[in-house]
Order: sequence, then structure tokens, then C-alpha cells
Amino acid sequence: MNTATHRPSPTLREVTGAETRLPRLSDSVLILIDVQNTYRTGVMALEGAEEAVAACARLLERARAAGTPVIHVVHDGGEGSAYDIRARIGAISDEVAPREGETVVVKHFPDSFHRTELEKTLTALGAAPGSGKELVLAGFMTHMCVNYTAQGAFNLGYRPAVVAEATATRSLTAPDGTVLPAAALKTAALTAIGDLFAPVARTVDALPG
Repeated sequence: MNTATHRPSPTLREVTGAETRLPRLSDSVLILIDVQNTYRTGVMALEGAEEAVAACARLLERARAAGTPVIHVVHDGGEGSAYDIRARIGAISDEVAPREGETVVVKHFPDSFHRTELEKTLTALGAAPGSGKELVLAGFMTHMCVNYTAQGAFNLGYRPAVVAEATATRSLTAPDGTVLPAAALKTAALTAIGDLFAPVARTVDALPG
């Protein structure tokens, strides 16, 4: 009988000598990605969405108290869609509604940097790559826009981090026809993100102040 145990490989961050520490929230910019009503009801409702919205609200409260700049990203899928930002279904959830002075960036692709004003907005906030300012990401969906925004930030030279409990996703059918539960997909996505693109904080409270 094979009694060998599987040991985890070192992450690519560890292999390449990249920072593995979590950023301080007060030294970062908070980017809330697609925290829209889209994901709380109807065809795109996510498993764990309500808990994740509550976590986003706590994270936002901490950021505001620390004087951390906040950027809200919304996905616009066009009039009549589940992502219609002109309708209630696509609006930013009330719990994390922007305040005066907080920028809203509209996107049309999973990567919040792709063909948007996000990079320009970060530069205006003094958070260009190499500035010492880091990025804290949260929102929806874990495997899609959070994942691709973390990758996009990394590729542009930023240092992002992701807050796991402030994200959520949905169950999907795998290539072999089995159903991959939302919890498993979320774990897999966060594990892949943490391998190279961004350190992952398990909870809002795990993120330094």
C-alpha cells in the first residue's frame, strides 16, 4: 500500500522571493469589485453573497476609519442585463454605497484595469506602482473579476492582496460533467491567486490596520 503523503509545493511567491506579508490597510487603496445587487438575487445569485457583502461592509468601514482611499468598481453589462448599472439590479449594494470623494470606475471586462480609468485613478491617488501604496481587493466573483483584477494589478507592477471572506462565487459544471461546489471553486481560485499574484487574508480582521 502506498503510504506516501502529498506535501504542498512552495508557492511561486516563495520561490521567486516575492513578499508574502499582508499589506497594512492604512498604507493601501481599497478596491471593491462588483459589489452589486446582481450577485444577490436572480440568475447570478452567489452562494455566500450575503456574508461576503457584510464582510465588504466591515472592510469598507475599517478603510474609511483609517483614511484609506476607496475605489468602487462596477461591471456594466448594458441596459436590461443583470449588470445594468442604471437599474436597481446592477446598482452597488446599499451596505457599501460610495460616499462623496470615493471614485466609481466602470468596467466591461473581468480585469478591472482593462480599458478603464482605474490605473489613472490610482496614479492620481499617489498609488502608482513603486509608490509604496498597496492594493486591497474584495468583491465578486472570486474566480472571475477578483482573480483577473489581481492578475492585472500584478502584471502592471502593483502589489495587491485579496480578502477571502469578502468574496464569493457560484457552483459550476466541471469539464467532466460533475458539479464543482462554490466553496471548492472559491478555495481553488484563492489558492491560485495566492500562488503568485497576491497574498490572501482569510478574514477582514486578519488584515493589518
